[in-house]
Amino acid sequence: QVQLVESGGGLVQTGGSLRLSCAASGRTFSGYNMGWFRQAPGKEREFVGCISWNGANTWYADSVKGRFIISRDNAKNTVYLEMNSLKPEDTAVYYCATTRGWTGVATDYDYWGQGTQVTVSS
Repeated sequence: QVQLVESGGGLVQTGGSLRLSCAASGRTFSGYNMGWFRQAPGKEREFVGCISWNGANTWYADSVKGRFIISRDNAKNTVYLEMNSLKPEDTAVYYCATTRGWTGVATDYDYWGQGTQVTVSS
């Protein structure tokens, strides 16, 4: 099994920035592609973006493209989600997850963190 722990969430104002971290356990972290998802109350889990195992490739949902940046530091077993120009509609619980594929579908991901709350005030 893989354990993932998200951190860095909080309350920010519209237009602000926040960086989330996802710390992974296990010595094979570098072998996974990693994704970020979010879920607002009453809504389905939504794909945010993903990054390849070596960090060479990223893919973002249209709703966050140009505002969010995903990166990873395999030496620290950590993936990051840098969030800029935040909007109230970005308010959600944010999750990181692992996959062996290249996909924006939640059911294609295998291991999930517990999530961290991001709230953007209007």
